[in-house]
Amino acid sequence: MTPQTLAGPARHAIEVRKSRFIAQATEVATPEAAAAFCARSADRDARHNCWAWRVGARYRFHDADEPAGTAGRPILMAIDAQGLDHVALLVTRFHGGIKLGAGGLARAYGGCAAECLRLAPRMALLERLRLRVAVAFDTIGTVHQLLATHAGLRLDERYAPDGIELDLDLPADRRAAFEQALRDATRGDARVRLLDADPLPAA
Repeated sequence: MTPQTLAGPARHAIEVRKSRFIAQATEVATPEAAAAFCARSADRDARHNCWAWRVGARYRFHDADEPAGTAGRPILMAIDAQGLDHVALLVTRFHGGIKLGAGGLARAYGGCAAECLRLAPRMALLERLRLRVAVAFDTIGTVHQLLATHAGLRLDERYAPDGIELDLDLPADRRAAFEQALRDATRGDARVRLLDADPLPAA
């Protein structure tokens, strides 16, 4: 089964015993993008902005002053239960004055998150690779041009003793062509190493 993520932002709201829960979800390419979405989407007037995200094997969740295990984990479980990846989801709660108890909170947060995801449009994830490339200083421009040609992304770039080292993100099906073009352009001097593989949202 092809892994899936969300095709765009999604939102869903419910009311449980006068407390209002608002879920917001989106696809994310990296943990950094997930953290940024949660921070950007939080309502500063609400005490409880609880969230979870999953990006491949990496995940995080946060209860935001709710009792431990009643918010962030149920949100993450909603993501995992629907087989989604590269997803960030934030649920904001506006307290209605009636205590819900630990079980009630977990059901409300998890239920709101699950329904938000269930109603959201989805899309397939494409396998992408992370490569580390070492090249001489005078060929860095060539690497950038090849990245654009092969739908790649530059993740990091730093100086090395004998040139430049780059961490790149590349569609898995473009790897062979990219490496061949890189060898041709650098007369075989470029060194390429696979870092890992991860499905990312389809372009």
